[in-house]
Amino acid sequence: MSGPQESGVFTALRTQLQGAASEFAGGPDALEGILLGMVDDVDRAVREPLEIFPVCHHSPASALAMARRLREKQPKVVYLELCEDMAPLLTELRNCRLPVAVQAFAGEIDGFPQEWAPLSVVAPITEASAEYQAIAYALDTPGVELVLVDRSSDHVFQWDRANTSEAAETDGSPAEAEEAPKSEEAALHGEAVGVEIGDLRPRFAELEEHLLRHGKVRHWSEWWHQYVEVPLGDSDHDTYRQVMFLIGSLFRRLAPGDGSRVRVDEDRERYMWTRMREHLEATGTDPEDCLYVCGAFHAASRVEEFGVHGRSGAFTISPRTATTWQYGLIPSSHAAIEAQFGLAAGSVSIAATTWQKSLTRTRVRPYRLEGQAGARKSRAKKALPAGSAAQAPATDRLTGFLHQPPVLDSVDEAELLGWSVDIVRAARRNGYLASTADAIAVFETSILLAGMRDRAKPTPYDFQDAAVTCIEKDSVPGRRDVRRLVEIMMGGDRIGQVGYEALPPLARDVYDRLEPLGMKLQQRGVQRALLDIAGRPELEACSDVLWMLRRLMPAAAARPIMGERRLGERSIQESWDLALGTHQRALIELGYEGVSLEQVLEQRLRREAYGPRATTAGVLAAIEDTLLYLRSGRLADELGTHALKVLAAERSVDGAPEVLRRARALLAYYRTSRPELPAWIESFVKTGYAHYCTLLPTAFRDEDATVGQVAAMLGFLFSMESLALSLGCDRTQLELAVAQSHPDDPSKTALLWAAQVQLGTLSRAELRSRCAELLDNPLVVPSYPRYLNGFVHALEPVPGLADVVVEAVSNAFGRLPDAVLLPWLPLLITTLRKGAADLAPLLIREAGRIFPGRLPALDAWIPPWRMPQEAPFAASRAQRTATAPVGAALLAARPATCDAVAELLGCEDGWQQHDAPARPGAPLLSAHPATCDAVAELLGCDGGWAAAGDTAVAGAALTLRHPATAEALEPLLADR
Repeated sequence: MSGPQESGVFTALRTQLQGAASEFAGGPDALEGILLGMVDDVDRAVREPLEIFPVCHHSPASALAMARRLREKQPKVVYLELCEDMAPLLTELRNCRLPVAVQAFAGEIDGFPQEWAPLSVVAPITEASAEYQAIAYALDTPGVELVLVDRSSDHVFQWDRANTSEAAETDGSPAEAEEAPKSEEAALHGEAVGVEIGDLRPRFAELEEHLLRHGKVRHWSEWWHQYVEVPLGDSDHDTYRQVMFLIGSLFRRLAPGDGSRVRVDEDRERYMWTRMREHLEATGTDPEDCLYVCGAFHAASRVEEFGVHGRSGAFTISPRTATTWQYGLIPSSHAAIEAQFGLAAGSVSIAATTWQKSLTRTRVRPYRLEGQAGARKSRAKKALPAGSAAQAPATDRLTGFLHQPPVLDSVDEAELLGWSVDIVRAARRNGYLASTADAIAVFETSILLAGMRDRAKPTPYDFQDAAVTCIEKDSVPGRRDVRRLVEIMMGGDRIGQVGYEALPPLARDVYDRLEPLGMKLQQRGVQRALLDIAGRPELEACSDVLWMLRRLMPAAAARPIMGERRLGERSIQESWDLALGTHQRALIELGYEGVSLEQVLEQRLRREAYGPRATTAGVLAAIEDTLLYLRSGRLADELGTHALKVLAAERSVDGAPEVLRRARALLAYYRTSRPELPAWIESFVKTGYAHYCTLLPTAFRDEDATVGQVAAMLGFLFSMESLALSLGCDRTQLELAVAQSHPDDPSKTALLWAAQVQLGTLSRAELRSRCAELLDNPLVVPSYPRYLNGFVHALEPVPGLADVVVEAVSNAFGRLPDAVLLPWLPLLITTLRKGAADLAPLLIREAGRIFPGRLPALDAWIPPWRMPQEAPFAASRAQRTATAPVGAALLAARPATCDAVAELLGCEDGWQQHDAPARPGAPLLSAHPATCDAVAELLGCDGGWAAAGDTAVAGAALTLRHPATAEALEPLLADR
């Protein structure tokens, strides 16, 4: 584009800069072009008919100049550099306590990559900012229109993210890593993209380093405070504008060649000027009655669309995507603003303090929204006069400002002394051994540091360095160091709050439903809530809300202290630590997803269950949460039907332990709460039985499948076997799957042996002999601990093997050499803690049953597996038949067993007297042979009646006629 026509306002300044450039550079070069171009940018911006007001974000000097200019000019239209779609939300600022952030949020996106979701854009607003002064003036002054002219939230991601991705592809250099938030308050904005007015910071790293080094400051915020805020604090309007135009032009012309970022900046400027011209043409407003508030970087623009007479029609605004945006206000804080925009810690707090001091010193009356929390009652506004003050002709104020020597403010000894006393007092409260001598040292060191840095009056940053030097020693005794104490003393991290009226419907509904608790839940901090549900049944509804908040919000927002919610259980008393005021942002963002907690929870459960990465365990977890929090049988049945499809599509066993645990819990819940099982869980058991039978041989051979996962598969098959068989499954499928399994890993081999014992294809005696053979084989001894690892996991599908596992572990401790045993012990402990924590009580209980309970008995104790095996009760049938004539041996030796059988069969005749003749035999069995036959059939004894002969008259008819029945009954009824 062609350069702008020069005016005679800055002729003297151009001549001086041209001479200086020639003297330093030895002739015309790039330096002269930059210096003269900066003057041209200032000249062009000053001559624009529509008055441009350049600002810097969160700058007290900008806010002060804005308040002055608004009262002088009284514009009828205020154009503000802010996302145009956020305009309807600005009226809600009067219901909030600043600082807050205007947020645009999109949970479900259309037109952007799905991995970007959710999209969030925030624009923080503080009282010490020029944009708040413009907003308060426009909203509370009759006849004034506020027009937001910056790109929409949708275009923020269309432009910024697209160019960022493009730059990353072409450049290949990783983005600079930002520091993680150091506190909870610094994360109030979450992962949102920040939009600010007036991002004035050099984009040329060498320039910033040069300014910091020669300014003798540590960071950019301190340089800006010292060399811009302080000089411009008391300057007039024209001087302020020209200096800000000059700074914006300097940073713009010395920006590096980042094509994507420059293109976005220029598109934003074209966008804003296009919107302003469209509004002027549509309303017929005189540009003299308008005020354009924008960042100083954009005020010195060189695009052809600049100005009310700029080129039109060349720039086309792209349409928005189909993404649905929602808008709201979220709490912000000084720390959150500093963290998001890369400012020095404490700089926004110092700016707020400087703003209050400037108001007191200059007696400027700022604008505040009517009804703003903490604001004074404003007087009634009068209508604007017919005409507003015209813009005065531009004069050269820049030359005088650049030639003016820095004003050396005298030391305010009273203020500095107060700071020194306050920081020592704060240090004592936080554990520092500070004294009056430290206060004097801080006072003197602050003056010394200011003198070394060529300033007469110590700044808050000088005082902060002096306090750290004099008070902080080797370590920090408390939570806060001295630097943080100075920040708190200078104003602290002020945290905003969104008022009840400005909250979304969901947040208001939550506060209304929790009102029976009688607590001020909008206050920050942790509050303890006690719920006596048994005494006050109306609190059960509050409990439901708190448990849903626990599920949807961060853990610290609602933390249960007493009480729990499980399937089939309800608490009668609960205790909660609530911090809803601290996590107000999370609660507000829930309101973007729905109008009630139940709706949001149902949407999230559906999203988790139907997502592309959904697993069977995840779907079962969603079903469990549905029953716990929503008590919705309809949704549970729907998700259960979907779980069948997910299970059938899985080809790995990674989630088998979680599937087993949740399936057992759901099955136990339905069995105890419903008269019959839902159709989906029956189908799930059938499908799972066939599915895991199919995957079992592969899992035994797969190296990626752990022994815990295979054990969980077997646990599902064995624990659900009875139900699966009743639903039509075939046990032969499981037997074939086990027969086809040939693992190579010792742990899985032991697991396979346990499964064979459960199926009956391997006896316990054979299993014990195999374990003994492993210990006898010196080549296998080093791998024996891995077999034991498999046996421990085998307790999940076959808990009846606990005695064999205890025996195997005991033999290992007794026979393994130390070189093998000692390295294995940590593995055993970690296995029990991580993979088999719920199985350890079973082992301990079995070991307590087997081992002696007292230490003296241990010396004479013989393990049961080493004791000689006695003849079983079912010894020789012929031997018992031969000894039968001596009487009813079984009935006489075990009367309790006979009593139990009589009680079980409903016989109340009692025992026969001793003097009664024994020849009739057993009256009960002789009188009721059909009963004996029924018992035999119940126990599966098909041996029929034995040939009793003459011995039946004197012996036990049960023993002689049904010896197998007697053998089966004795261990069954021994305890009775």
